[in-house]
This record gives sequence, C-alpha cells and structure tokens, in this order.
Amino acid sequence: METEHTPTRVLVVDDEDSQRTALAGMIALWGYSVETATDGQDALEKLATFRAHVIVTDLNMPRMTGQELLQRLKDQGGAPAAIVQTAFGSLETALSLIHDLGAFWFLEKPVQSQALRLLIERAVAQQGLAEHAERLERELGYHGILGEMTGGSPKMQEVFALIQQVAPSRAAVLITGESGTGKELAARAIHNLSPRRSAPFVAINCAALPDTLIESELFGHEKGAFTGALERRAGCFELAQHGTVLLDEIGDMPLGTQAKLLRVLEDQRVRRLGGKTETQLDVRVIASTNSPLDVSMREGKFREDLFYRLNVFPVPLPPLRERLEDIPELVSALLADMNRKHSTKVTEAAHNVLEVLRTHSWPGNVRELRNVIERAAILAGEGTIRLEHLPPSFHHTAGGARPAPPVSSGASASNGGELRVPVGSTIEHAERALIELTLEHTKNNKTRAAEILGISQKTLFNKLREYGAQDAPGAA
Repeated sequence: METEHTPTRVLVVDDEDSQRTALAGMIALWGYSVETATDGQDALEKLATFRAHVIVTDLNMPRMTGQELLQRLKDQGGAPAAIVQTAFGSLETALSLIHDLGAFWFLEKPVQSQALRLLIERAVAQQGLAEHAERLERELGYHGILGEMTGGSPKMQEVFALIQQVAPSRAAVLITGESGTGKELAARAIHNLSPRRSAPFVAINCAALPDTLIESELFGHEKGAFTGALERRAGCFELAQHGTVLLDEIGDMPLGTQAKLLRVLEDQRVRRLGGKTETQLDVRVIASTNSPLDVSMREGKFREDLFYRLNVFPVPLPPLRERLEDIPELVSALLADMNRKHSTKVTEAAHNVLEVLRTHSWPGNVRELRNVIERAAILAGEGTIRLEHLPPSFHHTAGGARPAPPVSSGASASNGGELRVPVGSTIEHAERALIELTLEHTKNNKTRAAEILGISQKTLFNKLREYGAQDAPGAA
C-alpha cells in the first residue's frame, strides 16, 4: 500500500543508451524513483510491475514509437502523465500528442535539465489533484452525493456503485428510467469520473428532432448535402471527439438512422451527409431511454443488434416513489440550487412540508420535485418553506394521507382531477382520456404533460395527431 512518503516514480523511455542513462541519473538525483525502457514495447512490459507516475519518452523508437505507446496507454485508461521529447522539426507532432493523446507537455532535444525538472513537478502535482478530486467524488458517493445526483437510499447507493464501476472503462452504457429520474445527470457523472472528463460531453435528444434532421445532427453534413445545408457542419460524434456522446431517448430514433448508427459504433468512423471521406472516432457512447426497448424490439421498432451494442453495461434509475427517503436530501440540494438561480435565501423546508412531499406519488419524478421546490422557494423568498408555499394540489394531503394515484382503476370522464372509465372501455380509450385530462390539468402545456405522463414529447405529439385523424370527418 502506498503512503504519502512513497517516492514519485518516473519511467524514462529512449532507445539511445547514453541519452536514457543520462536522463535517468539526473532524475534520480532529484529524489525520484527511476526505471528505464528501450522503446514503447519495453515500456509496456516495465509498467506491468513499475507503476510510474510520470513517463518521459522519446518519439522515434524501434518496435513501438512513443506515439504508439501513448495511444496504448490511453486505450487502457488511467495513463500516467507523459512528457514527450521531440527532435527539431517535430513540434507539430508533439502538439498533436498533447491534444489527441493527452500528453502533459513536450521538450525539444537537447533537454534542458531545469525545464524537465519543473515539468515533472507540475505533472506530479496535476495528477495528484486529479486523483484527489476523483477520490473525493467517490467518497461523496458513499454519503449520498455523486456529481449533481443526490440520494443516500439503498437504491441510489446501488446506482452510484454502478456508475463508479463503469466510469473508468470504455464500455457503452444504457441508462434506463422513467422521465425525470435524472438520466442525463447519471451520464454526466459517468463522463466526469472517466479519463475523458477533460474532453467534450455532447448530448442529443433523439425524441426532440424531426426524422429529417436527426442524421445531420448525429453525423454532420457537407455544404449542399440537402436543401438548407448552406455550410459544412460537424455532427455530435465529431464534436464529442475524445469525449462522451449521450444519445437521449434512443428508443425514439428512426429505424433507418439506427442502422447507420450501428455502423458508426462498429467501425468507429463517421461520414458526414454528402461527404466522401470518413473521420476516425474516439468517442464513448452512453444511451438512455424511458421506454422498454425489449417491447420496441418485439414490435420491430428497435434493432436487436443495436440494443446489444448499447446495452453492454445497463444502469437502471429508480423512480422517486421508490426512494422517498431521499426527499429531505433532494430538497436541501434543490434549495441551494434555487437560491443561486433566483437570489432567494430559503434555508429549509418545514417538517410538515417534508412529510407531505413524502406522501406524494411523484409521477414526474425528480423533475416534478424540482418544479415544486422552485415554485415554493420563489414564494417563500427567504427562511422556511411552509405548506402554503406548496401547489394547491398538495394541501389536502397535509393530514398525512397518501393521495390517490393520478389514474384510478378505470378512466373516461374527469371528476376533480381523477379519471374514471366504465368497465368494458378499451385501453386506447382510457389512454386518450388520461392524455386529454393531463393536458387540461397543465392548461395545454404539452412539455409538462409529457413529463407527468412519463412519455417523450414526440410520443405525445404522435398520439395527438392520431386522435386528430380519428376525429376527422370520414374517419373510422
């Protein structure tokens, strides 16, 4: 086990005996533990037992170059900080290594001793800060906080453990959960705990884009590729190079686009619409969905091969109603956010308010709770949130009784916010009645209605178009 007194380990990689020996001796005099390797292949073998904090490597070497070594280390994850030695005229290559492979810095030969010593010190300090931040992030997870996610319940601790396990890897992740459970927050937590944390995180909502635009958003397009393509544009995969792309609501992606996405994931190459060349990708893919993809596969709406390509590491998020014990911590975190956003000075929620919140069914999950707390914080302004600051629909639960669920056992006519349907009604009839009553409740706010119903906006719009066609003159 390492302690704070363990000397920093430096691996010197150079095929020239005199250069390698001189660098190793000089670095050892500065108090570092030093090991040497004759080329990239030798370095990989040495690193199996010598866990270096910093690598000082030449570029041009036999068997495996310095560039190939850094690529291999990056692919493995958790690479040490690397300082690259460059010969005259290879500055462009060195800068490319810093940008593409995460090298810490470069030095032109002959290496200046003071410059090298300073770079090693800075590389060690930066790596120490990164490790401390990651360790702190993981420790917070055990106390109910991971990134922007909050929850000390057993269910959320399971989620945090899964995120911490998969984050350092390159594996594709499929996050599942109802609308409003925090799927994008989970994806960001995975990215921020990964070696890609300093690279871009790009999210695209597959349900919010028309079928005609989604391929352009994903893969990019060349000027003139289609009507309206007035200039070249990079897609989400190119924008997320060396980072992470989140394919949100993947279940709503058109079948034709699914086939093209599968090809990109398998080849790790992307071609812009209208383009003739392909771009090599280094992107980690996370997908999320609020709909059961197994049902979509049986209905022929989602490709089975794409599902298995994305579902390498599933992370299911529980709905808020299954972790009501997390509400006090969630409220505290949300209040801190609202105070920053609205310049309010609300310190807490009263005990009876928390009791009422714990008896709600939360069909909109954490997103709905956020809306309730935001409204209450604005009304309170400062001090404590009281019952009168909650929406009117919460007031009748102050006695502690759990409210009736949004839909009773049947549904057709509305009565006081409930749906009732006579026995014999079809599922389609009940579904339509529920959607119409929810839209009435939200004053036709379709975004809010979709959140409450736990469906995507695209699904809601499709349902409304379907109802419109049924009501049209001459419709069956």
